[in-house]
Amino acid sequence: MRDSSAGIDRGLVLLGSAIPLVFIATNIVCGFVLGDYNHLTRLVSELGALGTRSQHLFTAGLLLCSALSLLFVVGLCRSCVAAGLSVVPALVILAYTESIAGAALFPLPLRLHLVLGMPSILLVLSPALALLLWRRLPHMVLMAAISLAVMSLGFLTYLPDVLGDYPGLKQRFFHLGWAVWFLCLSYRFAHLPDSRAPEPRPT
Repeated sequence: MRDSSAGIDRGLVLLGSAIPLVFIATNIVCGFVLGDYNHLTRLVSELGALGTRSQHLFTAGLLLCSALSLLFVVGLCRSCVAAGLSVVPALVILAYTESIAGAALFPLPLRLHLVLGMPSILLVLSPALALLLWRRLPHMVLMAAISLAVMSLGFLTYLPDVLGDYPGLKQRFFHLGWAVWFLCLSYRFAHLPDSRAPEPRPT
């Protein structure tokens, strides 16, 4: 009898739950190292700005998130194929993989920091597409809607008159949204059955 979970890459998929933890830990530790840092009023990128005491620690944390994200996407795509699902919502996460690495390698105030970090906004398409392409996963649809709503609050950064004194808070809405989405994907796909596995033969 073949294991019904064959083809679901649980090891790589579970790495998705580590990404938010590494990112949050990096923010907290770098904020402490930098000193006099307010997470609600200052942007995340300031933690890794050129010449700061936390620059190299911040860079290392973001590069680790990027590496984990790449492996996470590979695991998701393999698992989507095994379960007979579209890989498109998973592939969109590569925008995060690229942008967080770019933001790490080219810190503020370098112009490439903004240019290479910009694709991260495409990450909202992952839960949005999941709503359309993964409708046969009811719990996933609910979490996709919640994650999309929270991530969308991050676009308040483009509205300076809304919460104008708290740009860091507005930016962190986006990070909270993708963190919830990654945790949801990691958990749900780790428990996903493999549609290619044959039915067990009666004995």
